[in-house]
Formats: sequence, C-alpha cells, structure tokens
Amino acid sequence: MASGQQWVLVEMVQAFYEAPAYHLILEGILILWIIRLLFSKTYKLHETYKLTEKEKEDLIEEWQPDPLVPPVSKDHPSLSYDVVTGPPSHKITINGKECINFASFNFLGLLDNERVKQKALASLKKYGVGTCGPRGFYGTFDVHLELESRLAKFMKTEEAIIYSYGFATIASAIPAYSKRGDIIFVDEAACFSIQKGLQASRSFIKYFKHNDMEDLERMLKEQELEDQKNPRKARVTRKFILVEGLYINTADICPLPELVKLKYKYKVRIFLEESLSFGVLGEHGRGVTEHFGVDIDDIDLISANMENAVASIGGFCCGRSFVIDHQRLSGQGYCFSASLPPMLAAAAIEALNIMEEDPDIFTVLREKCQHVYKALQGIPGLKLVGVQFAPALHLQLERSSGSRDSDMQLLRTIVDYCLERRVALTLARYLEKEERFLPSPSIRVVVTIEQTEEDIQKAVSCIQEAASAVLK
Repeated sequence: MASGQQWVLVEMVQAFYEAPAYHLILEGILILWIIRLLFSKTYKLHETYKLTEKEKEDLIEEWQPDPLVPPVSKDHPSLSYDVVTGPPSHKITINGKECINFASFNFLGLLDNERVKQKALASLKKYGVGTCGPRGFYGTFDVHLELESRLAKFMKTEEAIIYSYGFATIASAIPAYSKRGDIIFVDEAACFSIQKGLQASRSFIKYFKHNDMEDLERMLKEQELEDQKNPRKARVTRKFILVEGLYINTADICPLPELVKLKYKYKVRIFLEESLSFGVLGEHGRGVTEHFGVDIDDIDLISANMENAVASIGGFCCGRSFVIDHQRLSGQGYCFSASLPPMLAAAAIEALNIMEEDPDIFTVLREKCQHVYKALQGIPGLKLVGVQFAPALHLQLERSSGSRDSDMQLLRTIVDYCLERRVALTLARYLEKEERFLPSPSIRVVVTIEQTEEDIQKAVSCIQEAASAVLK
C-alpha cells in the first residue's frame, strides 16, 4: 500500500517536470484565483446614515411621480371630433353640414333601411334596451338563437356563434383555440383585432410577407423540418394560418385557393377573418370562399363583424359544430360580456332577410366599387391602393415627405378641403405604438350602393382639386 502511494507521488513529480511551461503558469494562476475567491469578502459594508425627520419630509415633498400617460398635444387629431347628427347613411350631417358619405362602412345601405328599423323598434318595445348579462347568465334571448341559426344557414355551415362587439370576435376566437406552445403563421397586414388575439393566445407567432405564398411555404417547410427533429413535441403542437378575406389595411384579397393547398400539404388549420368581405364578395355575399369557389368546409373557422354590410353591432364565428361550441366555453368576449341587445339582433336578422331576398345588391355594390376604383386612378400626387372590388379603398401619397406626421397633416388637409365642399372622407387611423407593422398614412374612400354617378363624380373632382391645391 505504502509502495503504491510512493509510486503515485513519483509519477506526479515526473509529470510536473515534463509539463509545458505555459500549462504550469495557467494552473498556478487558477490556484491563486481560487484562493482569492475563498478568502475575499462577498460584499463591502457601507457606512449607514440615518435621515432626520426634516430630511425625510424634504425628500417626500421634492419627489414627483412619473406621469400616468405621456403628454399629448391639445391639437392632436384624436382629441378633436367631427360630430355627426342623424344617421350616417347616404347623406351624413357632420358639424351641422350635410355631406355625401364616403366614410361610413354602410356598404349595402341597410343602416337607415325602413324594414330594418321597424324590426329593431318592435324588438326594442318587446325586450327593452339591453340584456344586462352574458349569454351564460340569463343573457341568451330567443332572438340570439334565431340570429345564430340564420347566420349558419346563410354561410352554409353547421353552426354560428354571435358576439356583442365586433372587435372582440376574432380577438376572443384566436386564444380560445391557440395556446402557449402552439404556432400561428400570420400575414403581416393583419388588422389590429387579430394582433390583440395573437397577444392573448401567448402562442409562437410567425409573420409572413403580405400575400406572399412563397414566403409562407418557406416558413412551413422550416417548421416541418423542426417537427421532424422533435416528433413528440410536434404531435401536441397545433399550427394555424391566419388571414383576412379582404384586408382592411391594404384593401386587397387573400389568395385563398393557394392557402387551402398549403393547409393540406403541411397539415395546418386556417382561420379566416371576413369582416370586410362578408356581405360584399361572392354572388350571394358569403365572402371570399364564395368568391373563389372554395368549399367552406376547407376553412376551420370563419369570423366577421356585423358592423359593416349588416349595419348592426357585434360579430360572429361560424364553422363545424364541435369547433363553434368550444367558444361557448372559452371565448372571452362571449363568456364575460353582456350579450348583444335584442333590437340589434333583430336588425341583423332583417338585414339577412334582405340580403337573401335580393342578391342583386351584391352585383350593384361590385359595379359601384369598380366604378369608383376606375375614377380614382391617376389623381396627381396620390396613389390608389386596393383591388377593384374592395368597398374600402386607400389613397396614399405618391411621395412621402419623410415624416409620418407631415404626411398625415397633408392628407388631413385634403379631407378637410373635401368636407368643406360637402364630401365626407376619413383618414385611416391606427394606434401607432401598438401596431406590429404600421400601415402607411392614407385617406379611406368607402363605397356604398346608395352613391349615385353624380355623387361619385363630385367626390372624385373634389379629391382632385384638393390634391392639386395641397400637393403642389
């Protein structure tokens, strides 16, 4: 035993002599560093100083809290209102002046329709003003169930669910299905309500370039490779593609047939937001699926608001029954908000009646959209953004001044110029610090079936005059 220990010691000494010099120096430095760490103090004691009562009072008096919100200029456009009196239908009275309305999303002219108003009035007398309760707490009225049934029938789906607030519809639907760890592929031009739904879902978000199917497929392929590396995780990770039918921020249409092909190729689900295309596209106004002739069962969930073409309030989702029923348990806007006032549900039902009885109104709207699109081409200093069948187009500056505020002011001057001449337009507004991809400043021009040839000509001439005067 003793001889064995001596032999080990001899080997250690021999190794020490044979080791390179740099190796010995490095080991020596490490040993010294370890010794220093062992014997050095982990903290230094500082001399404490007790404040007197007078000093404490002075410090408290001098302290100023940070402002609750950042300072905002009193002349900020959001703090000054153009006040509307009367219904915002074909003619709208703004600040006491009657104008032709190219600003309100009353695409089918149903907002001031007599039949719709009479149904709403009869419902008001029967049920009262509101509901004072969510759907699960005595907030479900027979008229709600009728509207859901009618929407499902209109869209040719198994079931529909209604929300009392349009913005909350898709913002509630997304987190009802997609959770932490799931993956959502989203178009960069997605509207703000979609962005809020993405945030609430806490899912992993991947943005693809607007309407760029090559970029989307590249991302899907990359995800497929990742899934192959970890198949166990892939089996429990849900994947979604989320797009708008007609994009409100760009006024163009999603390439739905290509998206459906990618859905089946890469085994993902499609959520389709149709607030701008519902009641607009398709022979019967059923939206982008009807427009492209895509089987509606190929879409896992469709959502839309009822605040545009239907001229009511709230929104709806439709699809297969087992998908929709899940929202009745986990859709936040459905479970926790007071349900839709019955008079607005009755108004929406009557609007659907009119849409079903007279599908020619969709043809009329498309013709008006094409006419306005053609008339707005070639205005000096402005470029038209959107497709020819979009009912809400954008006019942007051909050349930016380099400052977003300056661009907004130029466009605001054009809007004010037209308003003075009794043509109502509006600026597209965004929460600039909240938007994931902030759209360029623009004037929004909204088309409705009520606008006449004379109205359209007057509006276009007015915009041309304004652009010539302002954009010199």
